Formats: sequence, structure tokens, C-alpha cells
Amino acid sequence: MPVSEYIKQFIAALKESLNATTFVKVSLGNYKGNEEALKQLLVRKVVIKRDDKLAFTYRYKTRDVVKNYPVDEAIDLISDYLEQGFKIGTLFTTEKDLILEELNNGKIVLRESPASSATAPSVNHDKEKARLIKPDSKSYLTELKITDADGKVFKNAQDKFRQINHYIEILSSLIKELPEGTIKKVADMGSGKGYLTFALYDYLHSVLKLKTEVIGVEYRQDMVDLCNQVADKSAFDKLKFVQGTIEEYNAEDVNLLIALHACDTATDDAIFKGIKAHAELIVVAPCCHKQIRKEIEQHKVKNEVSFLTKYGIFLERQAEMVTDGIRALILEYFGYKTKVFEFISDAHTPKNVLVVGIKGKEHGAEKKAEILQKIKASKEYFGIGHHHLERLLGL
Repeated sequence: MPVSEYIKQFIAALKESLNATTFVKVSLGNYKGNEEALKQLLVRKVVIKRDDKLAFTYRYKTRDVVKNYPVDEAIDLISDYLEQGFKIGTLFTTEKDLILEELNNGKIVLRESPASSATAPSVNHDKEKARLIKPDSKSYLTELKITDADGKVFKNAQDKFRQINHYIEILSSLIKELPEGTIKKVADMGSGKGYLTFALYDYLHSVLKLKTEVIGVEYRQDMVDLCNQVADKSAFDKLKFVQGTIEEYNAEDVNLLIALHACDTATDDAIFKGIKAHAELIVVAPCCHKQIRKEIEQHKVKNEVSFLTKYGIFLERQAEMVTDGIRALILEYFGYKTKVFEFISDAHTPKNVLVVGIKGKEHGAEKKAEILQKIKASKEYFGIGHHHLERLLGL
């Protein structure tokens, strides 16, 4: 029988397994073609954006390359590879395995063997990530238009749902650094529509089994009313939203203070509130670093970075780094261990810097003097008269 007839039988069995959903994978080996360093080709089924595809993993001597093809195109490619290049092809199904092999003497054999796998593998292109906030039976997610009544995440809310979980993952790791039972009251400054506030309450109560009080502080009364209605419907009896500004809010008994995207010096107001409350954890994602940028522009100090800061975009970035760098130093002065890292808010806004302060032991006089000297030197180098947080705290 000609080689092409054996290949046709192999391809027919492949199509049948795909139609009958018994397909597991295809493996092509013993490559004798012209592509340098190619060793093996593995093919598996995937679903990408609800479309069936076959994923090809090309295994080279030092690397793997993955390409996804529509099913019909993929089948034609497999046939071509068997015609020229690969001397062994194995079709794995849940019912049997089918091996096509060209022997050293040129003879072609097509043989069956018992199935290596009793079940077909998952066809999800991305492995389902274990999420701290799950969509099922969460009424607040339905009320906030993240999920439908059955707990299915709306297509246009996928980014927001990922953002919520990313945020909770970050806070979860930070909370674990604190002694157990530390977080008794949370204040979320500038809570907006409350997506992240609700998720944090859910995590604290449903996952950690805490009885933490959570307060969302928001200037817009309509948002406050909406969020309180959702909290009531969700039976979140220790969650409430209040109208007001960060500057006005009394945070004296807060253990965890959060302020995401508070504009310009409002972030300083939030850090100030957290420090004065001796909060064990302060988490801010600053926005709009106007105050320090104006200081730098006004004084125009000549230094080694002047060649950069003459460009507006670089000046803006420099002002952001200097503003948040001094904030981190001030937190250290008051005994906080600081962390600064990127926080991806969602798909439609840029990456943001997250500044975190975890309460530790108060520093001695010598260490405090050293930190103050760093702050002073930084201000002189960039031509900064004052930092708003510095003034709030009387440094």
C-alpha cells in the first residue's frame, strides 16, 4: 500500500476522534526534514475565544514554539508533516492509540495499541486560576453588574473581575504579614462604586472568617447611597459607606487604611491619617503628582538628570518617583516597613505604583535623623521646597 494511503487512514482516524470527542493528542517524531534542530511536534486541542483550535508545540533542541491553527488547517499540516519530515506519528484517543511508522527499511506500518489515556484532557487555553473571590452566588457582584444571576461573569466585566482578584491577592499577602487578628477596622478612602471594597469585605469575612468592620469613604453621595443599598441586599452588616473627604474622615481606630488613585496631595492626606492612627497597614496607589512637579519646575535645579527633566514626559515620571520615594521615606521614619511595586489596575488604565507601609518598631533617634537627612538631600537635589506629607506631619 502506498505511503499516502496509510497517511489517509491516520488522518481519517484523527478526524473521527475529533468529531467523537475522544481525541487526546497527536505526537510526531523521528524528524528527518530540512528544519534545523526540530525534534518533535505535539498537537493538542484548545478552545480560544470559544473557537476550537489545535495547538502545535514545535520542540527544538533548545526551545519550544507554540502556534495555534484552525482545525481544518491543522489537519492538513499534520498530513503534510507525515508526507515529508516526520517518520513516526501517534494518535492518542480515549479508545485506542494509532501509530504510523516508517521503518529503517522503508516499510510503512500502521498499528493499534490500547489507549494510553482514559479521559480527554481539558481544552481550556488558559488554566483556570484559583481565585480568592469566586463569582458564584455573590449577590454584590450581580448588583454591581459583574456577574449575572447565575454567577457567570459578563464578557464586558472580565477585566474588572480580574482586577478585583488581583487586588485581593495583593492585600491577602500583605495581611498575612501581620499578627493574626490585627485587622479589626478598615477604611477605604475614595471607594467609588465599591468594587474593591465589597471584594475585600467578602475576603475578610468569607475566607479569613474575621468580623472586621469595613468603611468606604466617598465624596459623591449617589455612590454612597448605591453602595449602602448593595451592602444591605448582600447582608454585609459590618460594611457601610459614608459621605466625606479623606481630609475630613476620622481614622483614629483604623488598622488598615487604603487609598487607591487619590489625586495629588489627597494621597498624602490618606498616609497622614494612617500614620496618626498608628494603622498596622497603609496601602495607597498614588495619582496625579502635581505638587512636586510644580516644585521641580519652579526651581529648575541643575544636576545630573537635567538632560532628562527638560522633556515634559520625563519630568512627569521623575516627579512621580520623587514624590513616592519621599512618601516611602516618611513612612520609614514613623516605623513602617515600606514596599513599592506595580499594581495593574485594569486593562484600560496604566500600571500604577502601589506604596505600602507595614507597621514595625519605632526607630531610634539616630536612624530617624538619618532618614530626615535623606529627605532633605533629596529635596535639595531636585529643587523641592516642601513635600505636602512632610508639612502635614510637622517634619
